[in-house]
Amino acid sequence: MKTQTPPDTNPKTAFGQAKLCLSDTPVHSIRMLAAVHANGAAKYGTFNWLDDIVSSTVYYDAAMRHLMAWFEGEDLDPESGLPHEAHVMTCMSILMDARHHATLNDNRPKHTAGEDLC
Repeated sequence: MKTQTPPDTNPKTAFGQAKLCLSDTPVHSIRMLAAVHANGAAKYGTFNWLDDIVSSTVYYDAAMRHLMAWFEGEDLDPESGLPHEAHVMTCMSILMDARHHATLNDNRPKHTAGEDLC
């Protein structure tokens, strides 16, 4: 949240600036996130992760596959034609939304906080 002097004298401005600032978020990445969500909706159904319990490892695995493909130089997912980075964002978006709506099976391995895994 921004803490700055309002750019105008409208009383709504001060209240608006005390709230979450969405103008700091790149519009292109939101569009790509939406495109991958639309692709998934066509393939699996809109908001399918709210209809049934989903497992965190399924989305972790998908996100990691996309991230590794991107890291190895492949920019676009061959199936969707959309950026791998947007697929990673979408996996995280689904995990966060499923947790928020209590439809997430958190089946991550159990580790002690701060435990060195390497």
